[in-house]
Amino acid sequence: MTSPQSPESHAKHPFNAGLGARAALGGALMGLANLVPGISGGTMLVATGVYTRFIDAISDVTRFRWTVPTLALLAIVVGSALVAIVGLSSLISAALEHYRWGMYALFIGLTLGGAPVLVRMIRPFRASAWIGVAIGALAMIGLVLLQGSSDASASAGSGWAMLLLAGAAGASAMILPGVSGAYLLLLLGQYRPIIESIRAFKDALTSGDTSGAIEQLGVLVPVGIGVVVGVVAVSNILRVVLHRWEKATLGVLLGLLLAAPLGLYPFKQGVQPQIGDEIRGEIVTEDTLDDIDPKDWPEQRFTPSAGQIAGSVGLVVLGFGATLGVSRLGRGKDDQSS
Repeated sequence: MTSPQSPESHAKHPFNAGLGARAALGGALMGLANLVPGISGGTMLVATGVYTRFIDAISDVTRFRWTVPTLALLAIVVGSALVAIVGLSSLISAALEHYRWGMYALFIGLTLGGAPVLVRMIRPFRASAWIGVAIGALAMIGLVLLQGSSDASASAGSGWAMLLLAGAAGASAMILPGVSGAYLLLLLGQYRPIIESIRAFKDALTSGDTSGAIEQLGVLVPVGIGVVVGVVAVSNILRVVLHRWEKATLGVLLGLLLAAPLGLYPFKQGVQPQIGDEIRGEIVTEDTLDDIDPKDWPEQRFTPSAGQIAGSVGLVVLGFGATLGVSRLGRGKDDQSS
């Protein structure tokens, strides 16, 4: 990976229609990545050849080095990402509710499809890279075990502090190749509440329900603040870390990516909670039992049929091929990080 570019380097690669098109595609894919647990938004930007320019642009803006090309790139990437998030949130939410095993199998493939991207960025492998891979894998295994022990995906609360943390963590992972922001939200137990809030906000705006849209701001505002803090902090740290410890840092990212599917076992189904259970920080009572959304039910493994096993394998292959195919779009393009 090349170190972040200077303004002089950007002058040699001015903003043009080709860069704008790749920025729009990368932004849309990054938005989609942040809707599904497992796929990395940063990997999508690497795949379309705009990753280094994006990190550089954020860092420049936070240091008040504003230029028209920098602002144009950020506007296109962020705008495309927001369109994808708002436009696809309902579809992804419905798919997770009705075809959970299939979606998780697809997420596994999408995740693993980003591995070749990082491998190309690391080559040639050195001892520091292998140590980084081990550290990243162990860290992700720890997160998976934490998720399993706490049932975070079903029972975590969604107060302002947790939503701020979720926004910062999700945004931080969003710009790190190989790390899924949505997956971290899933581990923190905030993925579904945030997705549902985005969907409800969009539906309220569409129907002209102003009070309904305002009601969702209690979730969206702290998440948005966390996103801004996370992106600004990580983008500036990333410039320094990748410049000083490039191989080790990329190794950690690769380890996180390779171990992430351990927490995405596809053959799970929602189980209706019982009175006295704790769901999203609240005790289930006889009065609230029927009001709990099925998407918030705790998950339990089930024995898959032969068709489900075959279908999951096919979806893993499909997801892997999709991410790998996108990665080839940006190969060799101007300031690609690989």
